[in-house]
Amino acid sequence: MAKQVLIVDDQPGILSTLSSILEDEGYRTLGTDSGEEALRLYREERPDVVFLDIWLPDRDGLETLQALRRLDPSAAVVMISGHGTTSTAVRAIKLGASDYIEKPLSYQRVMQAVGEALRQREEPAAALEASVGDPVPERRLSPPPSLPQVREGREPQRTIRCNKVIYGLGLHSGTRTGLVLQPLPPNSGIHVQTVPAGTLIPAHVSAVGDTDYATTLDAEGEKIRTVEHLLSALHAAGITNLLLKVHGEVPVLDGSAAEFCRTLEEVGIEDQDAPRRELVVDRRYEIGSGDKSLVLEPYDGFRVSYYLRYPAPVGEQSYDFEMSDFASYKEQIAPARTFGFMRDLKMLNELGLGSGGRLDNFILVGEDNVINTELRFPDEFARHKILDIIGDLYLLGFPIRGRVSARLTGHRDNIAILRAIQAAVSA
Repeated sequence: MAKQVLIVDDQPGILSTLSSILEDEGYRTLGTDSGEEALRLYREERPDVVFLDIWLPDRDGLETLQALRRLDPSAAVVMISGHGTTSTAVRAIKLGASDYIEKPLSYQRVMQAVGEALRQREEPAAALEASVGDPVPERRLSPPPSLPQVREGREPQRTIRCNKVIYGLGLHSGTRTGLVLQPLPPNSGIHVQTVPAGTLIPAHVSAVGDTDYATTLDAEGEKIRTVEHLLSALHAAGITNLLLKVHGEVPVLDGSAAEFCRTLEEVGIEDQDAPRRELVVDRRYEIGSGDKSLVLEPYDGFRVSYYLRYPAPVGEQSYDFEMSDFASYKEQIAPARTFGFMRDLKMLNELGLGSGGRLDNFILVGEDNVINTELRFPDEFARHKILDIIGDLYLLGFPIRGRVSARLTGHRDNIAILRAIQAAVSA
């Protein structure tokens, strides 16, 4: 079936011209001059591409763009304007538009924009959908390396009941991406497979590369960024055997682990006929210096406390979390979103990071206040740090039985204490 394009513009001439150009090239078109009507049409028709005017009579085009992205994180939207500015164009791209074109519209520019929008939308989708039916490469999968502290626990091993595809944006790449969750048999562990290359990477500390602003796994020249939020949800849910097929970067979704938790419950968590193995912390491990420290010590359960201190408006925050069950994690930790500071944006851009940070998938902190959202918790920043710790610690390959006390630490420290555990065992 021909691809469908939704055109949203308050000028009848633009609606007519764009429709004619696109229909001559074999596309089906829908048209409206209303932002509200555009949202209704998108919900009902799910067009492949949207051409969206910056200025609409009933609502701002950029607000409509944000609403479309909330409806569908993979929505392909081309913004159009007759009197836009460079700052408007930049903002549109940062909010998730695939392109920005100026009126009067040329045939060549329209076709270039629609072609690129479709490519960005379909490339990860096609690769992921093609991988869903692939057999699990069991002969190439090996369980996580055991340690003396790994013992049989009271809970069963777990996986999910069926395959699930998730689409979204990469927080640091800024590109449309996605992943497939695929069940694995007992004693397999958690593994990542790159799409489309098919490189297998164990979700293990031995495969950790970069830890700047996110945790990255790499092998054979392939990198998978931002694994910590998904691993956090898997750790809390007790998922021990799973294959993650990822196109470039794990989707950031809303910047928290809440959507991953909902997805796991939607597809179903399945107990397996084998006891879960846990890493039981049997001594005190500590890294850090000065005000910064991370301590992991024996405890009959799993508990994480975190203290942070940033300049105003964040200030000092602390939170203490006992992970008694999946429900407590979903309520207290999973909704806490990643955050960033206006003062760091220039540096992040220079490093090629943070390109997928939109106004609806992280907390943006300015000099005096939070700029883009209402906080879900007064101490949401500290809770998100705990979310990250729970995810990073799962890179030992086993659920943790112990107590974590962290102060002013980040991903690099989380990985450092895992390496300290490995070093202590081999010493």
